[in-house]
Amino acid sequence: MPSTQRTAREAVREHEHEYAPDAERPLGGYLTVLSSFGTGVVGAALAARWAGRRAPKRLSTRELVLLTLATHKLARMVAKDAVASPLRAPFARYQGTSAPAEVAEEPRGKGLRHAVGELVTCPFCLAPWAASALLILHAAAPATARTCTSGLTAVAGSDFLQYAYAAAQERHSPHD
Repeated sequence: MPSTQRTAREAVREHEHEYAPDAERPLGGYLTVLSSFGTGVVGAALAARWAGRRAPKRLSTRELVLLTLATHKLARMVAKDAVASPLRAPFARYQGTSAPAEVAEEPRGKGLRHAVGELVTCPFCLAPWAASALLILHAAAPATARTCTSGLTAVAGSDFLQYAYAAAQERHSPHD
């Protein structure tokens, strides 16, 4: 007697085709990535609770600004820095440079590999992961978190100053 039950994989493939019939969208890979994120955050929250750590009731304005800038920098470092390329290499293909000190890459492979490639090459996609990691660190080790967010914020500020300096040089340099 043939089984009428579909496997989860078959259901995902059907949804992939119905969702994007003319494009390959790795919904199963995305689902795995999202599940990993959720499991990681819940696991970290449970571990913190068991260790007697509690997240602060609220972040001060200063802490929120530092967290915002640190999240921006951490996500860009992971997604765009040349020195982080070995982390992305299994999931991405080098395309060239995209900005000073940044590389352009495209996801490679299919399914989960492609989904992870999209994640690790996209600073916007990585930002929730970076923010969550920094917030978990803040709950587990506030002093260490302040040091990390302050350092990342300083680097982000330095980056903006480097761009401003380069733009000022370009404006004031003699043209041949």
